[in-house]
Amino acid sequence: MFQRLSPACALLFSIASALIVPASARAADAPGVTATEIKIGGVFPFSGPASSIGLVGKGVMAYVQSINDRGGIQGRRINYIALDDAYSPPKAVEHIRRLIESDEVAFIFSQLGTAGNTAVSKYLKAKGVPTIAIVTGSSKFTDVKDYPLTTTGLVSYDTEGKIYAKYLTRTLPSAKYAILYQNDDLGKDYVNAFKSFLGADFDKRVVTAAYEVTEPTIDSQVVSLKSSGAEALFVAGTPKFAAQAIRKAAEIGWKPTLIINFPSSSVAGTIKPAGLENAVGVIVGTPNKDTIDPKWNDDPGIKAYRAFFEKYLAGADITNTSYLTGYQQGMVLEQILRQCGDDLSRANIAAQAKSLRDFVLPTALPGIRINTGPTSNMVWTQMQLQRWNGKSWEQFGDVLDAGSE
Repeated sequence: MFQRLSPACALLFSIASALIVPASARAADAPGVTATEIKIGGVFPFSGPASSIGLVGKGVMAYVQSINDRGGIQGRRINYIALDDAYSPPKAVEHIRRLIESDEVAFIFSQLGTAGNTAVSKYLKAKGVPTIAIVTGSSKFTDVKDYPLTTTGLVSYDTEGKIYAKYLTRTLPSAKYAILYQNDDLGKDYVNAFKSFLGADFDKRVVTAAYEVTEPTIDSQVVSLKSSGAEALFVAGTPKFAAQAIRKAAEIGWKPTLIINFPSSSVAGTIKPAGLENAVGVIVGTPNKDTIDPKWNDDPGIKAYRAFFEKYLAGADITNTSYLTGYQQGMVLEQILRQCGDDLSRANIAAQAKSLRDFVLPTALPGIRINTGPTSNMVWTQMQLQRWNGKSWEQFGDVLDAGSE
């Protein structure tokens, strides 16, 4: 007789099937693991057009150092090798090959960028290497069947985009909306979310303009979108261009309801370059507490983060929330490794990454929890809207998730 597999068993079977490492190799020491060390790889845009969000990698590295200072995990120090791809997919491929074939890391953690992760996904799957908490919300990576060894570290762009579309239809039900988007999978995911939510009304209600990451400015696109008569502007891109859009809209006297995407929500990376006053009223969704807001001064999670920042990121700008994202990524990494115990095989690493249950990060907003499993490989699925008041972010409304679309 055949017996139906439980979801957990089915997950383990799926992961084991995806791993092509021979049994003899699996029986030996797990790749990248010794009695005293576990070697992990990451790729970030430390330079180039997305260098502001590349600071996520600096946050991860700092948190890993704090783990090692506490004695590591199960007596093993983490050797985290982070390389710079300058937001270039060919560079990402080059670095991932080096990490797997030369450095022989156990797995890839927190690789940042939709295009870079796309470029290396088939290679990593073929090699049977888990790629955990990748810093992209691209909806394709949320497909558990196609990406059995992957988890995503951002709320999916599809979910986030639909949250914004729903907000606009409630607050500006008869208005025209403008979308300025990065001409790649990141930007297109948000546009498709609006298309999905608005359906047949999309072409009548929405005007779009794209930009390439190689463009020096997006001033002409903003001017064009203003001339459309749109009463709302959503910017779906990276911090450099979000800042330009906010600043240009202010310069030309355009005052739409202005929404930016979560990857562009850093005060240091977007709001300050745009001008603190120019950004008043800007809206974005987030799963996180505002680390500079006085209302969290007595919050244990924020107090711990500020102390960590002072020790491990001294001299850096705490208003750049890319560091916070990296810090949180580090906490996720620590939890996964602790759940692994002494079994640091690639199969178990992937299984534990997809077995996070009601995991609460102390820097997350109240009510936001992390749950991964056989049918969901997304670390984050919830967020709350917030508005910039000139000095800090003010949250409003309820905590939203995929069911709130």
